[in-house]
Amino acid sequence: MITDIESRLKTLAQEAQEAIASSESLSQLEELRVSYLGKKGQLSLILKEMGKLSAEERPRIGAIANEIKTTIQDNLSNKQQNLQQAEIEKQILAETLDVTMPGVSYPLGKSHPLQSTIDRILDIFVGLGYTVAEGPQIESDYYNFTALNTPEDHPARDMQDTFYFEDGSLLRTHTSSVQIRYMEKNEPPIRIIAPGRVYRRDTVDATHSAVFHQIEILAVGKGLTFTDLKGTIKEFLRQMFGDDLPTVFRASYFPFTEPSAEVDVQWQGKWLEVLGCGMVDPNVLKAVGYDPEIYTGFAAGLGVERFAMILHKIDDIRRLYNSDLRFLQQF
Repeated sequence: MITDIESRLKTLAQEAQEAIASSESLSQLEELRVSYLGKKGQLSLILKEMGKLSAEERPRIGAIANEIKTTIQDNLSNKQQNLQQAEIEKQILAETLDVTMPGVSYPLGKSHPLQSTIDRILDIFVGLGYTVAEGPQIESDYYNFTALNTPEDHPARDMQDTFYFEDGSLLRTHTSSVQIRYMEKNEPPIRIIAPGRVYRRDTVDATHSAVFHQIEILAVGKGLTFTDLKGTIKEFLRQMFGDDLPTVFRASYFPFTEPSAEVDVQWQGKWLEVLGCGMVDPNVLKAVGYDPEIYTGFAAGLGVERFAMILHKIDDIRRLYNSDLRFLQQF
């Protein structure tokens, strides 16, 4: 019996040494540890038979078993260190940065011509003392039309037909609604500029779009006249386009201003309307609680797309929305 147990222990030690030496991963090494040294491992199964041995035989076999166990543990530990070091070296090799290789470059982003035009316009008016104001794109009929002296049966609504929701709200047709909201919460004097996206049921062509961007200005105070409006617009256009761009003011009509005018600039050999303006109608001032006998004001609204077309000599407004990189990379 002693010879058999001793032989099996030596055979187990040899098998364990060979298996550990040939293991290729930490997970495989852990499986070997459990197989040989676990509570239900091969060494434990052999040692359970020591109960059949005499008291004189057990110490010698126990010493042999302990020596084999220590040897297996040492082999496992050494192999574990070797595998861990190999993993580290493999990771280092995979993450090594070759500083001699050319770097991967990414093109720098640029502002869209519409956004750069908005920023340029805002910079000019902020420099003139105006404050930027914003409002919701989904508006009520009151703020978009009624408070701007355009009641339900007013024919001017036909020119600004828009998109409506079932609850009666609508997509705003201009940023004039921001002016009403701002005046309701602030007392004169005020100077604001309101940029934003607006919507109209326009037929899309080279100079019109159903979705576009508008910027409006509003100034309210004591003693403001059309001369102040004209001077402000001229200074803005001078800073925007320079002194050599021909411009003209011509009489027009808007329900929320009186008197009203449109401003045209020369573009590609023809006159192009770029903004509308006028003195704030007294009814609009009354709608927000201002006394038109004390305060006067002027307002102007412009389409950002048309200004971008003039600045960059773009021949078709639709190019601004096609997301064609060949076009956008020019700016």
